Amino acid sequence: MFAFTAHAETLYTDVAYQGGDVLLFGPEATGLDPAVLADPRITACVRIPMLGGMRSLNLANAAAIAVYEAWRQLGHPGGQ
Repeated sequence: MFAFTAHAETLYTDVAYQGGDVLLFGPEATGLDPAVLADPRITACVRIPMLGGMRSLNLANAAAIAVYEAWRQLGHPGGQ
């Protein structure tokens, strides 16, 4: 389970995704709660890089970026 948070050091592209992985995102306004981030089922906390001074991506865009990267690494199974 990969938790996406702006406070992580690891980039989402530095993860080797595998089938069955879970990508976890929090609400746009607050992100993931610290208790969720401390859950032992979290494999790693990762972030999507942003330019300094820019606002964060909205949840739908962040999820699309992350899911597409995982799908790309898996060889686009089911794609045409």
